[in-house]
Amino acid sequence: MRAPRTDGADTVFDEEPLDGATTIVRRGRRTDAERVIERLGELGWSVGVAESLTGGLLTAALVEVPGASACVRGGVIAYDSAIKHSLLGVDADFLAEHGAVQPKVARQMADGVRDALAIGGGRADVGVSTTGIAGPASPDGQPVGTVHIAVSTALGTRVESALFEGGRAEIREQTVRRALWLLLEAL
Repeated sequence: MRAPRTDGADTVFDEEPLDGATTIVRRGRRTDAERVIERLGELGWSVGVAESLTGGLLTAALVEVPGASACVRGGVIAYDSAIKHSLLGVDADFLAEHGAVQPKVARQMADGVRDALAIGGGRADVGVSTTGIAGPASPDGQPVGTVHIAVSTALGTRVESALFEGGRAEIREQTVRRALWLLLEAL
């Protein structure tokens, strides 16, 4: 199969002009981050990111995509629990009693970042958060690789918990991949 060529204003494929009903499948696989940015653009939605475990990797994956500035509001790296509370509104008593690696914390982070990154009083349409333990040791006895990811929209908030294997870098990368996939599902 040959690639299409453009003759002036008309696109030609295998010597046949294409009409508006013809679909060309682009070669190459788009990344999940590209698909998220494309879908957010189609919806006219914005996204805010709250990261603990991933420390900015998720936001970096999104802003690597050309055109991301049209929908990515920004990211909050809330590695310290005090920041989770003060910037994202996570319940301080719950943090003190149960720690930051909890599904409820991921839920509150994802919802809270929508407000933290509001522009002109308008919340971000989507909030996504990551919290977990990448190791090498666990500060609170939970297994290394314990991860909680949340995606919040006007329709509600979904939290997914996982136990990833591997070293610190692998756990963080798996978390980013899963968070992008959950974003796609929510869109």
